[in-house]
Amino acid sequence: MNKLEEVFKNKKAFIPFVVADDPDFDTTVQNILTLANNGADIIELGIPFSDPVADGPVIQVADLRAFDAGVNTNVVFDIVAKVRESTDVPLIFLTYTNIVFKYGYEEFCKRCRDLNISGLVIPDLPLEEQGDLREFAKQYDISLIQLIAPTSGDRIEKIAKEAEGFIYMVSSMGVTGQREDFSKKLSNTIEEIRKYTDVPVAIGFGIHSAEQAQALSKIADGIIIGSAIVELIAEGKDLAEYSNEIKAAI
Repeated sequence: MNKLEEVFKNKKAFIPFVVADDPDFDTTVQNILTLANNGADIIELGIPFSDPVADGPVIQVADLRAFDAGVNTNVVFDIVAKVRESTDVPLIFLTYTNIVFKYGYEEFCKRCRDLNISGLVIPDLPLEEQGDLREFAKQYDISLIQLIAPTSGDRIEKIAKEAEGFIYMVSSMGVTGQREDFSKKLSNTIEEIRKYTDVPVAIGFGIHSAEQAQALSKIADGIIIGSAIVELIAEGKDLAEYSNEIKAAI
């Protein structure tokens, strides 16, 4: 059991997502600390990218705000360093292959290790193409978090057997964004995953209400919420009440 898997031990994990440097450095740091102090078990920090294929309009606009603030990968690492002055909450990055490749796989993983970043979610890097990065991720104890969708079909067994940290269960087809309905195949897909691994499964994409979080937490080990939180940040609203509400629901 690695350090991310331990988070799920004997509880359901709440995993909120924020975009780094949205709208600025200090606000991002404060938002992470607010979430860490109000129920978040793991925090997913998005590294803004020019072509975020998995992200819907809310997160795309947040990326643009971050670009306006002057974000780059080193700024993101600086944000984490500042956060680490106040909390050791588990952190993971959501990023894209080109960002990690341009930074250098080994140097990126080394900086993650040094700042106690526990894992990477990379939506545009399928399992079959992770070999070069996996070498360094393993060396520096960084979990490569695999994504599985209800449409993964015959690939579920292969992906599940390679999973570490937790599995990111994509609730629906398409990009991120708030939804009212979720795939009816979720329960069956999670049952299939559990045939091949005991790595925890967290559901993301579209969840925004406490009622949804409560319902989906009955079939999964954790709940990931992104766009709803990014919208609250855009509106300048405090995250503490929402975070506590979701944690209580699950």
